Amino acid sequence: MMKRRQFLGCLTALGGSHILSACGGSSQDGNTNTASATAAKATSTAKVTAPVPSTSANGTTLPGAGSITDSTGAVWTLTNGVVYRNGSTVGDTYNVSLVLWYGGKIWVSGTNGQFYVNVDVRNVAGQWLPCTDPRNAAAATAGNFYGVNGHWDYTYTPAQLVSILKGMGCTTYRVGCTGDANQISTVVKIAQAFQSAGLTLFVLIEQGVYDSSGNVYGNETAAYSASFSIAQSIARALSPYGVTMYECGNELTRQNATVMNFSYAGALAMDFNNTNWPVMRGAMRGMMDGVKSVQSSAKCAINFSVADIGAADALWEGMQPDGTSGHQPLRWDITTWHNYDAYGDIFDIGTDGNGPGFDLPTYCKARYGAPFMITEWNTGPDQTEAFRANYVTTQLGEFYQARKTHNIQSVMYYVLDSGNDTYGIMINGSPINPTYSAFTSFTSSNPDN
Repeated sequence: MMKRRQFLGCLTALGGSHILSACGGSSQDGNTNTASATAAKATSTAKVTAPVPSTSANGTTLPGAGSITDSTGAVWTLTNGVVYRNGSTVGDTYNVSLVLWYGGKIWVSGTNGQFYVNVDVRNVAGQWLPCTDPRNAAAATAGNFYGVNGHWDYTYTPAQLVSILKGMGCTTYRVGCTGDANQISTVVKIAQAFQSAGLTLFVLIEQGVYDSSGNVYGNETAAYSASFSIAQSIARALSPYGVTMYECGNELTRQNATVMNFSYAGALAMDFNNTNWPVMRGAMRGMMDGVKSVQSSAKCAINFSVADIGAADALWEGMQPDGTSGHQPLRWDITTWHNYDAYGDIFDIGTDGNGPGFDLPTYCKARYGAPFMITEWNTGPDQTEAFRANYVTTQLGEFYQARKTHNIQSVMYYVLDSGNDTYGIMINGSPINPTYSAFTSFTSSNPDN
């Protein structure tokens, strides 16, 4: 998991440098240059600052209000069925009967009742993508809400894992598996134990854009073929033991080959590598098709991170990061996301690390219509256990409150045991407190029903 830790550290460092630059600080030592600060103060005192418009209340509509002010200060109006932003038309709109400000996004509905959401294209608000009414509440099936991550090579026996999960109040366990025969055999034993115990094993298929030599696959077909074979083998081995859900790839949008810069939030399709995009798409398609070739009724998930709706939308619509269309669209059964403390609040996540936030689960619910899972969440490895315990209580409270409205099926803490106190909630079977107690106290007091 070194990539994750490096990435989180990178985000923290970059976030700090952005804040420093914005405040006029030195990127080298963090000290403010006194002369520059004095000059800036004098300049700011002399100039007249225009008032920043107040953002409209969540749920504001046109008609209803005279206008809508979004979180960037842009003013939206509706005239004769056409939508305007700061007095200019926004894409091609007509017969619009409703404009809605909700969850940090602008949504519209036509006279036929079809909803669309406005998304940024190369930092210009002008593209409308089809969706459902984001205000519609959706509740995922109860029973799998509380979960935790683990690894196939733990020294815990399957029976011990069952006991540990039940003690934590968890019903779902996420574990990764490659095509390696030893890994598959180990995960099969866990699946057998979980099936008997009535627990859910959520299997991450650890396949991606790199071949066995560490090189990016040569094309989409090669990536598809390799991924299909591995996923088929895993599903064939696990299907007899009650495994019905698979996550097809882990943070594939966050590989060196797929994201243009790790500091990008991912809200724009152009944040991703256009050249290697077909390989990633092929790997994802191959895994889903490989699973379905064995278990046609199995549920396949595609995983994203940070604010990667730019990637999710492009895959869903069959587009490339450069805006070209006509490629095979992906249709997954479950939308999964990773949300660490450094990424921001998933219900108000910033589109560029600093900028205006939006409600990501609401967006996914309206856009893709699939159950939503947060398959990894935690704070950073450098935090104290007191901080982590408070974070666990706060986050679980936020997730739990939204489970009946945002279609959140499961939230899986990362991780059960990291061998130390950086991420794990126990070491060698011994709870790490107060984090463990905070977790179990919440699950025991808040039933998954």
